[in-house]
Amino acid sequence: MAEALVDVLWFIDGSEDEQMDQDDAVKVMEGVGHVVSRLPSDQRQELIELVGEMAAAENNLARREFLEAFPEGFGVIDDVS
Repeated sequence: MAEALVDVLWFIDGSEDEQMDQDDAVKVMEGVGHVVSRLPSDQRQELIELVGEMAAAENNLARREFLEAFPEGFGVIDDVS
């Protein structure tokens, strides 16, 4: 499920104006950030670890950078112990 979520967000993040309305893209990404930030600490930690594994295995440099920035960019690291 996490991989599918990241794939959708990667698509939205890389979409041009002709592919997706940018206001809608921002709304979706902010909505995901809000939901993810409300996950319990153990689930956020699990997501951080999974995304880290995905980043380590990623060959596409731009996608790897997106994955590495994901925890901070989507509020996953807030209050994680």
